[in-house]
Amino acid sequence: MTMPSDIEIARAAAKLPIQEIGAKLDIPAEHLLPYGHDKAKVAQPFIAGLEGRAQGKLILVTAINPTPAGEGKTTTTVGLGDGLNRIGRRAAVCIREASLGPCFGMKGGAAGGGRAQVVPMEDMNLHFTGDFHAITSAHNLLAAMIDNHIYWGNALGIDERRIVWRRVMDMNDRALRDAVVGLGGVANGFSRQTGFDITVASEVMAILCLAEDLEDLQRRLGAIIVAYRRDRTPVFARDLSADGAMTVLLRDAMQPNLVQTLEHTPAFVHGGPFANIAHGCNSVIATRTALRLADYVVTEAGFGADLGAEKFFDIKCRKAGLRPSVAVIVATVRALKMNGGVERADLGAEDVAAVERGCANLGRHIENVKGFGVPVVVAINHFAGDTEAEIAAVQAYVAAQGAEAILCRHWAEGSAGIEDLARRVADLADADTGNFAPLYPDDMPLFQKAETVAQRIYRADELLADKKVRDQLRQWEDAGYGDLPVCMAKTQYSFSTDPALRGAPTGHGVPVREVRLAAGAGFVVVICGEIMTMPGLPRVPAAESIRLDRTGEVEGLF
Repeated sequence: MTMPSDIEIARAAAKLPIQEIGAKLDIPAEHLLPYGHDKAKVAQPFIAGLEGRAQGKLILVTAINPTPAGEGKTTTTVGLGDGLNRIGRRAAVCIREASLGPCFGMKGGAAGGGRAQVVPMEDMNLHFTGDFHAITSAHNLLAAMIDNHIYWGNALGIDERRIVWRRVMDMNDRALRDAVVGLGGVANGFSRQTGFDITVASEVMAILCLAEDLEDLQRRLGAIIVAYRRDRTPVFARDLSADGAMTVLLRDAMQPNLVQTLEHTPAFVHGGPFANIAHGCNSVIATRTALRLADYVVTEAGFGADLGAEKFFDIKCRKAGLRPSVAVIVATVRALKMNGGVERADLGAEDVAAVERGCANLGRHIENVKGFGVPVVVAINHFAGDTEAEIAAVQAYVAAQGAEAILCRHWAEGSAGIEDLARRVADLADADTGNFAPLYPDDMPLFQKAETVAQRIYRADELLADKKVRDQLRQWEDAGYGDLPVCMAKTQYSFSTDPALRGAPTGHGVPVREVRLAAGAGFVVVICGEIMTMPGLPRVPAAESIRLDRTGEVEGLF
């Protein structure tokens, strides 16, 4: 029997009213701000009243490096939350919102799949509650105020050559990476070169995801450096008096969104930075809220553990004072075979030797995550074509690494197919044997922080940066930003900066193309290799297949 598609399963879901989902976590109905019947925002006053409550156990779901074969990190996050509730634990899920860029490009949505989904899936993958639009508007308001300030006399003495604040939009559009604004004569201002990033790469996105409350949000927005004067002194967003209006635009977006899984587990879906060009975690306010309402909170970090998990530990946990209890690394037999050299078209044939070769990628991630002092368990996300010998090869390899690999069938069976993993994760969390610590101390120089990540996580021989980059990092240290963590931007497909280099490469260098100071967010972005902060669409974008059918239903979205 053929299983229905993800979107068919989502549409057939028997959703509970969102007030009933809130009641599972003792959120009074009056503190839910409904967006229809099946999604709501959790009100700020209620969240503020949770301060001081004991926190539950935080469980991170991460993965091996992504391949076209698929890994299923969000699906496993959702399935594990359902599984924990199935075995009698009070659990909630925390994931990120979906960007329109990948939805209309090639990656698809971000709501899980099969019997392990968050719903309403179509809403989540489109406009949802408007958070991304608010972030885009706040970011571009600041950009407009910079050009407007210069037009009306430039009292702050902004050097037009040193404006560092670009514009954003929530779409993949390579043509906007570099642009000239202000063309057309005096009435349109001064011409200058700038460009666009995708909204998920915006510092405003990072700020919303790291801010503790509205007061902290406005403080961070005000601390954004937008430009420099001729004497190289910084110009901040607060100098333009932009922080107040930006906060107003973000007031509602700052409140976490509550939805549900197919099995009615409460799910907080909030924020959406990409892990390859930003810090790749859902919001601190959503995670903390969940931790004060549930005994176990399952969250995810984007892409492979070399990106999302490293930033979760070194940026989010460091800055928010969070202490993860367990990390789950998701792998599939198919993806391991691709890491072992098998082409996508040949994945259907059993190839134990390729699985064993590909396990080097998984082993590297296990070792890295353990290096943060967090207990690790591996989830084998089952595909129908996996053979017993291939599964056994993965389990034997993981056992040799001092961890356990558990076969999970949540995509096809929902929570019933992930009970074994749920019990193991709960046992590890309850045992509380972890000794979490970030990879590097706050007082390490910025270049050494990036070098530490490159050498210890990517296994690079060296971090390659020219004098201009090194001098810039030293200038920021002299200006008081030396204690910030680094946010590495690089390809998600490899430990190296070469997306075609799968497995567990060593002996490579990590070239740094550019560094950006995100003073409001509180980190330094280190852009490596050819990674772009504004992606492009593929040759055949998913948008070509997305349309409304005769009944008005969306088709082709997922």
